[in-house]
Amino acid sequence: MIPEHIQNRKGARSLKDLDTEVIDYLNKGLVETKNLMEWLATDQLALLKLVLNDLGKNDWYPNFEVAVNAQKKPTANSNTKIIGETLGLLTSDKSIYKTLKAHTSDLVRCWACWAEGTHHDAVTDLIKAMQVYASDAHFGVREVVIFASKERMIEDLDTAISILSKWTINENENIRRFAIESLRPVGVWTKKIPTFQESPERGLPLLEPLKSDPSKYVRDSVGNWLNDASKSKPSWVISVCKRWEKESATKETAYIIKKALRTINKGK
Repeated sequence: MIPEHIQNRKGARSLKDLDTEVIDYLNKGLVETKNLMEWLATDQLALLKLVLNDLGKNDWYPNFEVAVNAQKKPTANSNTKIIGETLGLLTSDKSIYKTLKAHTSDLVRCWACWAEGTHHDAVTDLIKAMQVYASDAHFGVREVVIFASKERMIEDLDTAISILSKWTINENENIRRFAIESLRPVGVWTKKIPTFQESPERGLPLLEPLKSDPSKYVRDSVGNWLNDASKSKPSWVISVCKRWEKESATKETAYIIKKALRTINKGK
């Protein structure tokens, strides 16, 4: 049983404010991280040892230790990626991935995301495999799946658009949000998409179905997508917003338009 004060905690605002008891639960994989501070504080190699022990794969550990320590400038994000990609090299066992996908720790599920991504060359297969991570209840997993898939989707953008346009009608808001956020023209800490910067109209199959989405989480992504595009094609974004204003007189569309035009309006 996890004590209530651990389950109901609020994430610490700084590393120095982190409770050692909380860190212990995180390192044992017994709770999810609440925020970035907890993510940074988790000892991923310590957690990995326990996970490998549960899988009966203790002999794999040196491979991970070498890979993590070989980095010149290791970070929490790079450690997650390295552990995941190393796992992908070590196994394609579906039963292992099934176990990891269901793990309590969001970090373990992130490793599984990176690992599974290494086993799918075709964008069609990759996106299908990533859907479970795109729908994850934890914000961290939903961000990692973008890092693990965006660059490869850019390489076959038409296929990615075709598949993700169907995700825009999914009942799960996390999946609808991924359809937009994963292919933002600029995005945050991810690779830019020159095609969308030069020809943002190609993203309309993703944008149009969501122009009045009931979820703020989705609307934020749609607004941010258009704001990204406005930095290279402001006139196109203005024309889309004017059209949407006429076609969809809802408060949801109005919210998106305001977010989409914020860079343009700031420059006036």
